[in-house]
Amino acid sequence: KQFFKGSDSEVTRALFLYCSDGLSHLTSEAESPSGEQRLNQFMEKLGKEPNSKNLDLNNCALSAADVTELASLLPFLPELEELNLSWNGCVGGTLKALTVHLHHVNLLKVLRLNNCRLTAEDVISLGEAFEIVSQLEELDLSWNSNIGGRLSLLTKKLQKGCKLKCLKVTDCNLTAKDGESLAEILNVIPNLEVLDLSINKNLGCSMKVIAQDLKNVPGLKELNLHMCGLKEDSLQSLDTALQHLPELRKLDISCNREIGGGFKDSTAHLASLKDLEVLDLHQCCVTEEDMTVLSQVIPLLSSLQELNLSSNKNVGVSSDPLLSRLRFLPRLRSVTISNCGLGEECLSALAEAALHLPELEILDLSWNKCVGGNLKLLLGALKLATEIQVLRLSSCNLVAEDLALLTSLRQDGHLVRLQKLDLSYNNNISDEGWAVFCQGLGAFKELSELDMSLRPSSHRDCGPWFRELLAALAQLPALAELGLQRWVLSESQRKQMEGFNQDNKRNIRFDC
Repeated sequence: KQFFKGSDSEVTRALFLYCSDGLSHLTSEAESPSGEQRLNQFMEKLGKEPNSKNLDLNNCALSAADVTELASLLPFLPELEELNLSWNGCVGGTLKALTVHLHHVNLLKVLRLNNCRLTAEDVISLGEAFEIVSQLEELDLSWNSNIGGRLSLLTKKLQKGCKLKCLKVTDCNLTAKDGESLAEILNVIPNLEVLDLSINKNLGCSMKVIAQDLKNVPGLKELNLHMCGLKEDSLQSLDTALQHLPELRKLDISCNREIGGGFKDSTAHLASLKDLEVLDLHQCCVTEEDMTVLSQVIPLLSSLQELNLSSNKNVGVSSDPLLSRLRFLPRLRSVTISNCGLGEECLSALAEAALHLPELEILDLSWNKCVGGNLKLLLGALKLATEIQVLRLSSCNLVAEDLALLTSLRQDGHLVRLQKLDLSYNNNISDEGWAVFCQGLGAFKELSELDMSLRPSSHRDCGPWFRELLAALAQLPALAELGLQRWVLSESQRKQMEGFNQDNKRNIRFDC
């Protein structure tokens, strides 16, 4: 009555309404979702499982509103360590809404923003966020073309002693100036282990500067320079830098066509990489002189596990026996020499060396026509290759005899772990050859991928072996993909394949 004026009944009514409002307010607070509930609802809407440490929203078709909502949820994720927003185009232009809340997740170690259509404003916002996420160890900005010309907006914000271990800026349209900006910050990220600059064709102009500063990251384990516009002088600078990278495990300088001819003067320090496990030199236009040098250097890389020399025609015509010297690399697991112009002599040398490669898992001989009719040269190696899982023989001019050899090898208890077999673009195999192969196909119990497609310019009736193929498929529970493109199927055969696809959840590719 001290607060309300009026009769007793009016005061009673006023008190009732006041208390009702209070109870209603308390009830609405109790019913409002908690931070955890909101997170669960958000993730459920996107078809994802909630995880307080790892938020994977890769390719979720996020909208700008979703990004804003996610930003409001960051205060409820103090333990978050990984955030992946890759392949969400609408992130571009909205990143600031998120970065201003990153102080709530100061344990963040991994941030992936691949193909997010980041804008110049996003790049600035991200640079400012570097001062907040001091624990960040991995940053992946690949496939964002607007970063090109603006990398300094990020790099100048990195503090000395930064904990970054992995930096990926693949296909970001980086300029030579960006390369210089990158070189300048290598001395503030001493813990860097992975640097991926691939598919930035203008970086070759600044590679000399970058190479000079690689000495500041002595713990670098992976360096990817695929398709970076490197030239001969770039290769020389890079080789000089290798003496400062004793822990390097992977070196990819593939698809740099203008470095061909430069290996003869640029391998002095390559041979010293005793821990190198992966060397990718495919499509580098290596010359015969280069091959002479590489034949001396590559066999000295005692830890090498993966070697890719594909699309270098001089591998096949070189008089130096690089392929025979692969025997000195017993830890090799993958040998890829597709489209190398191999001759029968080279194939024999490889076959002899392969006898000494007990851990070989992947062998790619595709687009080497000499393999056709000569697969028997590899008979001994394939018998001993107990670990072989992938065999690629696309466009090798194979004949029926070659397929019969593969079938007999499996029936005799070899190739037991084979999972992927590529026989595509071998148009010379007769119907009888395919029939024999399909009759024995059921023995390849571990096979998950098989490609029997014809060349794009060809069309041919399936023939009498289709029935054997269909019977074999029922015996191959692991087979998930089968390529039959350009084979002409009758209406009945198409229906059988479509039914098999549907019933067994397989992916059988054939032309309708």
